[in-house]
Amino acid sequence: MLKQLRYFQSVVRTGSFSTAAEENYISQSAVSQQIKALEQSLGVTLLKRHNRKFVLTPAGEHFYKKSLIIVSDYDRLTAETVRIARGNESVLRIGYLKTYGGQKFYAAVAEFSEKHPDVTVELIAGNHEDLYDALRTDKVDMVLNDQRRVFSDAYVNIIATETSCYAEIASHNFLSQFALITTGELKNTPCILVCSKPQQRNESEYYREIIGVESEIIFVETLEEARLMVIRNRGYALVDGGGADAAGDNIKRIPLCRGDRKISRTYCIFSKQDNSGAYIDEFADILKSKFI
Repeated sequence: MLKQLRYFQSVVRTGSFSTAAEENYISQSAVSQQIKALEQSLGVTLLKRHNRKFVLTPAGEHFYKKSLIIVSDYDRLTAETVRIARGNESVLRIGYLKTYGGQKFYAAVAEFSEKHPDVTVELIAGNHEDLYDALRTDKVDMVLNDQRRVFSDAYVNIIATETSCYAEIASHNFLSQFALITTGELKNTPCILVCSKPQQRNESEYYREIIGVESEIIFVETLEEARLMVIRNRGYALVDGGGADAAGDNIKRIPLCRGDRKISRTYCIFSKQDNSGAYIDEFADILKSKFI
C-alpha cells in the first residue's frame, strides 16, 4: 500500500494523472489502476473523475492529508533505524546505474577511498527507479543517475556530464562496421538491457518510448552478463559513459541514433538537500572533476 500512497500523493499534488505518471516513471494507466486498487482496498471513493479532470472527495481530502504524515513518518523511521544500526561508523553509501560503462565513477571511488581509508564506501547498482527510490528513502547518501525528471528543490542536483548512448555490438558482427547506427537499423537484433526484475516494465517503456528501441528486449542482471551475450552475438547492449573504445577488443561501441538524431543522456549527481555532509560534498566534487 505504501507505493499506492505515493502514487496517490503524486496525483493530488500535481493535479494530473499524466504528470504523476511521468514523475514516478510509470504509465498513466498503471497510476490509474493503482489508485483504483487503493480505493477498492479502502472501500471508499477518493477521487471523483470527470473526463480528464478529478476532484477530491471529502474522504479523499482527509486521506490525502493524513497520508502525507504517514509516509513522512515512515521515511524518517527508516532513516533513523539505519543510522542507529550503524552507530558511529563512518559510511558513505553511493548508488550508480547498472548500465554505466565508463571508468570515471570508479576512478572517483578509488581517489576518495585513498584519501579516506577509514570511511567505508558502500556501492549499490540499480536502474533509474531503483536509485531514485533508494535516495528518496535514505538507503543511499547520493547517486549517479540519468536525468528523467525535472530537477526538484528537495535535492542537490549537479549535472556531471552529457554523454552519448552507445550500442555495444560484437566485433565480428557486420553491424560493427557502422560509424553510427540507428534504432531502426537494429530492429531485427535483440536489445540486451541491464535491469533488475522489478523495473523491467519501467525500463522497457522508457527504452521503447524515449530511446526508440524497436527490437525484442532481453533482460539481464549485470553489465558483464550483457557483454558476454554480445560477444556470443546474441544481441546488442545499450550502455552509457566512456568513449568509443571503452568496451575492449571483442566489442565495438557505436553511437546510437534515433533517426538522424544522436541519442544522449544527462548524468547527474543527486543527494538530498537535508542530508548534505562533508563526505557527500567531497565525493561529489571528486566525481564531477572526473567528468570535466
